[in-house]
Amino acid sequence: MTLSVGFPAACRSRDWILCRGDAGLEAHGGYLFILEQQYPTAELVRLARQALAEDGHNGESCSIAVSRVPGKKVTRLAFDSPHTYGRRGALWYEEHHAFARLLSSQANTRVHVYVLDPEDYERVITYAAGRSVGGEALRYDDVDPPPEGTGEHEFKQIQSQWPLGYLAQLLGVTRADLVSLPRAPTVLLELDAEAPEGELLDILPKPLW
Repeated sequence: MTLSVGFPAACRSRDWILCRGDAGLEAHGGYLFILEQQYPTAELVRLARQALAEDGHNGESCSIAVSRVPGKKVTRLAFDSPHTYGRRGALWYEEHHAFARLLSSQANTRVHVYVLDPEDYERVITYAAGRSVGGEALRYDDVDPPPEGTGEHEFKQIQSQWPLGYLAQLLGVTRADLVSLPRAPTVLLELDAEAPEGELLDILPKPLW
């Protein structure tokens, strides 16, 4: 479903891309979920390898980047490989959902595939029990430029209506938390090496702030 969002107020005095609040962000995508319980790191690596094979990639020179919102259980997984770098890499997640499908089934949790292209659109697709259960997309150019007068607080309220903003509310964090996750402390799990022993919770990166 594509959202058509009307703005109660905003800022024609600034460039519309800057007004959206995501200027300076790079395009990125990945998989978001709440890590509620212990989950073997080796099993995560196995699922990642299987997912890449189903999505037509051999997994060579590829790792899983693991990060989380500081102080929260919201966890991001993303493939760290040339095929996921930059804007083209972010768009790779638009069509490749095998990891979300497998993880939602095996870990008994909802997994949210997301794509953020700050100059174009954002999208969220949710998987549960191995099946797609919904999603939303917003293309920024389909949104009417808002009228003059909104401050930063009001603009954040506007963004909370967007797909990533709404997802952030469901996860108990802010949209800013989600869109900044690629800059958070990250652990890399190499897919062409032996998987580390232990639980995923034990290797999650500690926040630097």
